[in-house]
Amino acid sequence: MSNEKKRIVLWGTGVVGSMVLAQVLRHPRFELVGVGVSNPAKVGVDAGDLCGAGKTGVAATNSVEELIALRPDAVVHYGPTAQFADENIRVIGEFLRAGIDVCSTAMTPWVWPSMQQLPDVWRDPIAEACAAGGASCFTTGIDPGFANDLFPMTLMGLCGEVTSVRASELLDYTDYEGDYEFEMGIGHPPEFSALLEHPDLLIMAWGATVPMIAHAAGIELDRITTTWDKWVTPTDRRSAKGTVAAGTVAAIRFTINGVYRDREVITLEHVNRIGLDAAPDWPAGTRDDVYRVDILGSPSISQETSFRFTDGSGRTPAVAGCLATGMRALNAVPAVNDLPPGWVTALDLPLIPGVGTIR
Repeated sequence: MSNEKKRIVLWGTGVVGSMVLAQVLRHPRFELVGVGVSNPAKVGVDAGDLCGAGKTGVAATNSVEELIALRPDAVVHYGPTAQFADENIRVIGEFLRAGIDVCSTAMTPWVWPSMQQLPDVWRDPIAEACAAGGASCFTTGIDPGFANDLFPMTLMGLCGEVTSVRASELLDYTDYEGDYEFEMGIGHPPEFSALLEHPDLLIMAWGATVPMIAHAAGIELDRITTTWDKWVTPTDRRSAKGTVAAGTVAAIRFTINGVYRDREVITLEHVNRIGLDAAPDWPAGTRDDVYRVDILGSPSISQETSFRFTDGSGRTPAVAGCLATGMRALNAVPAVNDLPPGWVTALDLPLIPGVGTIR
């Protein structure tokens, strides 16, 4: 791998993007050449001011054309969620058609773009843009993403036989400021039907790594099923987004299950709580706020991963996980640049060891 710096455009300066921006500015293997934003108030603002660093001389713009003209090696894209699919496809597609590789965290169904549930209107424009520009598109995340694709598949490679594999997100959302009210129904009465409660939507939004793992293991699933459970709090609970009132949902638990030969062999599980004491009978890690992999097989394997800031900043584990999510996309840039045009998934990438991180 060349020691030459990769010239980077960063698109999106929300929670994830602003943290990665600060890392890019002091990283020896990346050079920031442009910043893209969708918020008009950020246009013209220096990149350093957007992430709490010193002046850089790089001003943010909302013009894709201006950023393409910089001819970066790649765009790291931290745009909005798949709720804003049309805008993500427009922006990412323009970069790809211009021959610029994109590593993104926005459209999590794209972690496995051949998933049957993915709408053609979300798949075909990007495939066509990659072909037109000779560029590659890689999407990652934490869950969906490396916590439930890279981690379990790596551990499965240590086994002679796998009876089942379960990847779980076990998080306290008390201090989390991301979207969960309408998506998960937290803070709503139990009769409220959350967006992700609908099986087809849940599988499309969160389940892409189930068929990915099946493909990697060389099997074809019979079907994919889901479960969804709610826990109603008897008391008011404080959260970073306000009060979760007594009588409303304060924890949710869902699973997405890959069924093979009439048994569940691949399971993705979420347990998300407002307060560690919520839903006390549901799974929890040996530590608070972890991503867990459990493999039943020969041998059986359990692994827990926690993300923490130890810099005294007081930033929460959920925020640390957001930084890890963003850095996976950034650190993948050199490998994605070396791949042929088209979709890129975790199965296409070599080991990404984080070149330049020890300094």
